[in-house]
Amino acid sequence: MKPAVVIVDMLRDTLEGAHPMPIKELGREIVPAVNRLTEFARQRSIPVIFSMDSFLPGDFIFEGRMKSHSLRGTRGAEVTELLTQAGTDHYSPKRRFSAFYKTDLDQTLRLHGADTVALCGIATHWCVLSSAFDALSNDFRVVILEDCCASFSREMHENCLAIYRKNPLYPLLRVMTLDAFLAELEGT
Repeated sequence: MKPAVVIVDMLRDTLEGAHPMPIKELGREIVPAVNRLTEFARQRSIPVIFSMDSFLPGDFIFEGRMKSHSLRGTRGAEVTELLTQAGTDHYSPKRRFSAFYKTDLDQTLRLHGADTVALCGIATHWCVLSSAFDALSNDFRVVILEDCCASFSREMHENCLAIYRKNPLYPLLRVMTLDAFLAELEGT
């Protein structure tokens, strides 16, 4: 396995600001685990990529119930300072839910020779999951790190992951704890 770590939407507006969705508290709870993951990855030259909402004012998706947030060029669209960052990290702004949709993430992963995407961040049931499906569609193996992801509620998070724990694409799509994933990497 040659993984890359992709952290989805761990942003200032979502975790520090007055974001309209009730994910701030649960999102902040996963920060220590995400920092542990990225520290492990950097020590082993595993690419760390931040996928970040980066919307334009008046963006189409704000015509629904979602309120304007993470506007391109604002501090709110930056990765939260709660997460450790390094000069070797990559930043991939996105206009929609998937980390892959109309971004250069696929090309970045291939540049690093990655064959597996380890996904974490928020929201499990939305942006993380859509990124997982697009990773599979681009022929990458996927590991969703359950204790490095958060949804609007613990129940929503767990119900979403329960669907994929025993999926027909296993082992191409796996749900794992951070400890199990790190142990697997140390064993290879």
